[in-house]
Amino acid sequence: MTTSTVFPHVRARGVLRVVAGLFLFGISTAAAQAATCGSPIEPGQYRLTFQSGGVEREAVYVIPSSYTGKKKVPLVLDFHGSNSNPKVQLGRSHWNEVAEREGFVVMALAGSLKGELPNTHAWNVPGVTAGEGADESAAIRELLKLAKDKLCIDATKVYASGYSGGGRMLSQYICNGFGDFAAAGFVMGLRAGTPVEENGVWQPRRESCQPSRPVSIIAFSGKKDHVNPFEGGGRAYWRYGGEVALNRWAELNGCETRASLETGENADVATYAGCRAGTSVVSYVIASADHAWPARTVRFRLASNGDKAIREVDATDRMWEFFKASGGEMIATVAVDAACSDKQKTAAISDGGQGTRCSPSSKPDSNAPLVSDDL
Repeated sequence: MTTSTVFPHVRARGVLRVVAGLFLFGISTAAAQAATCGSPIEPGQYRLTFQSGGVEREAVYVIPSSYTGKKKVPLVLDFHGSNSNPKVQLGRSHWNEVAEREGFVVMALAGSLKGELPNTHAWNVPGVTAGEGADESAAIRELLKLAKDKLCIDATKVYASGYSGGGRMLSQYICNGFGDFAAAGFVMGLRAGTPVEENGVWQPRRESCQPSRPVSIIAFSGKKDHVNPFEGGGRAYWRYGGEVALNRWAELNGCETRASLETGENADVATYAGCRAGTSVVSYVIASADHAWPARTVRFRLASNGDKAIREVDATDRMWEFFKASGGEMIATVAVDAACSDKQKTAAISDGGQGTRCSPSSKPDSNAPLVSDDL
């Protein structure tokens, strides 16, 4: 196993700063002891390489400033889309900023397939991808083991999010019976098994999705998404629509038959309650959103369970609130009726937002690969 190296610039509290030194991720007994619960680690963003099935894999992880090594913290895995990479994904989702503010560790693994642009990757989705690649499930499991062995992680609070192709990878990982995540979030990429046509109708192949246990699901979809259409169709890996996938997950989780629906001018929220093991399935379908992470053009209003205060958050913050509530009573939410105007800003980071300017239409982040197949 090779050592990890530090990125020259680390984003913490919204400020770029230099982190000196190397964090030795498990190459010796002394280093392993230093990284487990009991010892602090210098905050920052790090690059990690490790071996899985004889293949060298790459990942990025972020240690928040509040990390002491004495208290177990949650972990979020963030799966990038096709033709992307972990650094671009964190720039898209801003999980690194939320992790810094909320005090948890975030990790982003690189897919094993080469993307269409230099330094980009895609996922070898089991049962779906035609191209040959490494065993992604084994690499995910190995990365999770490394995190739990070398960092002070609360194993009951391990979550994951996936964008587009990363959402398809995460969906199939859970479908294949890996029960590592207490909750999972999906942006433009929720699936419930491989597609199959039955009597002229596309549906998830039931035998291709057999989770080991119920898992709370939150999904964000865009009605203007032409890559992974919410209404269905699209490429061979897609076919059935987002509502079909949601209904299947509600069935897999043993939820009540009908979802409660809240409609707005720009977004509809469906909540499937009464699910096994206290899980829930929540869906945001955004009228103005295309194939982009809805962080800068759509805001969400959150009513906390404690003081009932209303505060505006973005999609990543909304996902984090959902993760924190998994296994318990669901936090009530409503969607903002309209997308931000060109003159508005999201809430400041200290107030639960990302402090970034909205734009009138949903667009990918400027640091994302400029290809149409960021799937």
